[in-house]
Amino acid sequence: MINLIEGEIPEIKVSKPYALVAITKHGVANARAYAEKFPYVDVYYMKKFEYGDEAQKNIQLFDGTVRLLLPALFKQYKAMILIISLGAVVRMIAPILEDKKTDPAVLVVDDKGQFVISVLSGHIGGANALTHEFAQAIHAAPIITTASDVQKTIPVDLFGARFGWVWDSEGKLTPVSASVVNEEHVAIVQETGEADWWMHDTPMPATLNIYETTAAAIAAQPHATLLITDRIIDQHEQVLLENGVIYRPKSLVLGMGCNRGTSAEEIEACIDATLAELKLSKKSVKAIATIDLKKDEQGFIDVTAKNHWQFVTYSPQELNEMPLSNPSETVFKYTGAYGVSEPAALRYANANSWVLEKKKSGNVTISVARIAFEEV
Repeated sequence: MINLIEGEIPEIKVSKPYALVAITKHGVANARAYAEKFPYVDVYYMKKFEYGDEAQKNIQLFDGTVRLLLPALFKQYKAMILIISLGAVVRMIAPILEDKKTDPAVLVVDDKGQFVISVLSGHIGGANALTHEFAQAIHAAPIITTASDVQKTIPVDLFGARFGWVWDSEGKLTPVSASVVNEEHVAIVQETGEADWWMHDTPMPATLNIYETTAAAIAAQPHATLLITDRIIDQHEQVLLENGVIYRPKSLVLGMGCNRGTSAEEIEACIDATLAELKLSKKSVKAIATIDLKKDEQGFIDVTAKNHWQFVTYSPQELNEMPLSNPSETVFKYTGAYGVSEPAALRYANANSWVLEKKKSGNVTISVARIAFEEV
């Protein structure tokens, strides 16, 4: 826990680009929900609103006035997203402002989550772009008060963030951003994920070009590449990453079953090995799905909490509604469902087929399905 003391800048643990801070009961509940929807935030809130799972979720608690926390966040994050009244924020940040060229972005979100306001460093600090992305992620209205947005294009470091996309590595964010801003030839290849990522009311710049395949993008020899995929790319495709960023949509669901009491370590080892065999990224997993009988299975609870995945269970009746190529009378005898991992994966993914129908490994069974998005 962070003990805030007048005149001292506290030590904090930075793991994400942005800090999300709440100081009220409703604000804390919202902050916890926002962190599930927007993957690039470290969450901070007051100890008196502790839920008990903060260590597991990497949430940092503080004791004392939030004013004493902001100088540390201001120095170490690209942006602060504050669920605090606008007037209070203006008063608290005034003494720590330095220069618009170096100050981080500051956003304010109202306690009900209706509005996201760009307060500081709108253009240079990226607050306006972040405001749009964060507002879309939490279904709020963005409030931008600068006279105009300089460029209506893709914010490379925030691309798809409102859908939960994450980049594989931040190493090329700056040069790729430069290519986008400088209107160089940028290739976009999307293999999965949400298709409605263009957020502006104007056409996409002619310098941003969408290619159907990585092969087509390689042939076009772009200055930079944005690659949206859940797979581990092949060696011959690495040329795109010389000045490129891979984005990982939340596009995979793991249908799973296990013997009662199976450890989280065994479950996660099975997941890691399976994804490696399939050449799929763990960062693209959205959920583990299983049968209601397993809703209290501690191994599943621990693995999903650790990885910030959803944990979804279905009744036998819901699972039996899904088509199966190999229904099991034995499984039906014990569970009331003709299968667990296979139908759970299909149902969550709203899909008709699997990436992996079923594999058994020790005490664990696993199926993998790709979530059906609108056509990309």
